[in-house]
Amino acid sequence: MALKRLTLSVLLVLCLLVSIESLKRSTQMSMSHIKDRVAAPLKVTHLLLAGGAARSLSQMTLYPIDAMRTLAQTRDGRTLADVGVGALLRGCTTTSAFALFMGSIQFAVFGACRNTVGPLVASAAGAISSCIVSVPQEVIKQRLVTGVYSSFREAVATIYRTEGIVGFYSAWKPTVLRNVPFVMTTFTTMDVVKRRILEKNPEKEELTLLENLSIGIGAAMVGVLLTNPADVVKTRMMTQAASAAVPYSSAMDCAATILKTEGPLAFFAGVKQRSLYISLLWGMTFALNGTIQKYLTDR
Repeated sequence: MALKRLTLSVLLVLCLLVSIESLKRSTQMSMSHIKDRVAAPLKVTHLLLAGGAARSLSQMTLYPIDAMRTLAQTRDGRTLADVGVGALLRGCTTTSAFALFMGSIQFAVFGACRNTVGPLVASAAGAISSCIVSVPQEVIKQRLVTGVYSSFREAVATIYRTEGIVGFYSAWKPTVLRNVPFVMTTFTTMDVVKRRILEKNPEKEELTLLENLSIGIGAAMVGVLLTNPADVVKTRMMTQAASAAVPYSSAMDCAATILKTEGPLAFFAGVKQRSLYISLLWGMTFALNGTIQKYLTDR
């Protein structure tokens, strides 16, 4: 199954690359023209609005798929029969609100830094900065999905009362280890492909909705394959309260225990659900972000 999933993922990326390669037949565009066109950024407030709205709307729409991914990665292999169908939407609106701030930070930092330090460093800065919001969101969301808490209010109140502020940053290390390389891969791929398409198509000023969607899906699939092991460790650490097993003492202990007791394939638990969720999430996010930015630019 893992090989089949990997093959499907590679095929998706190859399809994207083939479609991009076909665009090379267009007339060559001067690099100076591209630089002038791409390097004129929107205001930071506009980047915040576009990125935040795009990420929040996408995450809210795809929340049930992400909930299934969380269940597939739990230590005791929980299913909908264990937590109820309501778990697919538990905390959807409230936790997706975090995505508004997360997307705002990621896109604004990337957009503000991209022309100064390059896409790789800019995407890393955006990923690290957004972890201030993304880690608490993941902690609350995953404990709601696995049934540790029944409501957002109960989750926030209980975590704060029993664990303090630090409780909202449970398993922050594997989360950062997952988020940073994923966002770097996704944003850098998006930036390189976007500029390449514009370079080869002098008549184009912006990518189309379909192009942004395709780039987002392809870039996200590469990131999923690279970061799924860290995602499994992060999920296990954040949802320990839902399992009767002996708690992991650290992220390293979690990884070592998984490898010893479940084997290496366990690090790709939930990869099917995560691939579907992440590819659609980033496809929609890039598509909506491009559409909103174009709207703001036109105005």
